[in-house]
This record gives sequence, C-alpha cells and structure tokens, in this order.
Amino acid sequence: MQHRGFLLLSLLALLALTSAVAKKKDKVKKDGPGIECAEEWAWGPCTPSSKDCGVGFREGSCGAQTQRIRCRIPCNWKKEFGADCKYKFENWGACDGGTGTKVRQGTLKKARYNAQCQETIRVTKPCNPKTKAKAKGQ
Repeated sequence: MQHRGFLLLSLLALLALTSAVAKKKDKVKKDGPGIECAEEWAWGPCTPSSKDCGVGFREGSCGAQTQRIRCRIPCNWKKEFGADCKYKFENWGACDGGTGTKVRQGTLKKARYNAQCQETIRVTKPCNPKTKAKAKGQ
C-alpha cells in the first residue's frame, strides 16, 4: 500500500514539474528578443536557403533592433508577385486561340509582413491541349 502512495505522489510531482517547464517555455516565446518596440516592424522578403523555394529566413528591423525568423516558400509558388501577397482570383477565362493562353484577374486580399503588393494582378497560363473526355462503354 505504501508503494502505491509513493508512486502516486511521484507521478503528481512529475506532472507539476512538467507543467511548470511548459509554462516557462511559453513565457520565453512571448517575451523573446525584438517583441517590444515603439515603432512598427519592417519585414523583408522570405529568402530561401537554397535555390528558389523551400525553408529560408526573413529579416525584420524595428529601430535599432533586428530579428531573423524562419519562413517557407512552397516550391510550386513561382509567381512574380511573391508568397507574401495573397489574392482572391476570379475563374479562368476562355482559351485565346491566338496566344494559346487563359487569363484571370486577382484582387489583393492580404499583404503579409508589410509587403508592397499590387491591388490587382492578371495571370496567364497555357490552355490545356487535351480535352478530358471520359471514354464511355470501354
């Protein structure tokens, strides 16, 4: 019986210690360097560590303080307007037979990290050369 009481007491002490460590980690994250600043943070673009996509870093400054945070550019995101400008796009238009491309327009929905974004953009892509017709009866 004494062994059970000792194990229960040990378990409760372990849980209390784990909870205290977790709270301390949260506090360190909130009060980390560069959080308090009288001015507004100015963030640069996300620069991938290798090639033109993947994990990289974004540098920010506020007065005399500088901070470097991790960021990521998806490898399928090779658009001229960048990953920090988020747009709401219309549906694709009809295929232009002369150029072989489709066009659609997007309006700015959100600019992250104070990015300089255009209010509206037009993007094009090649028309699909094949029509996706399902074969029936085969």
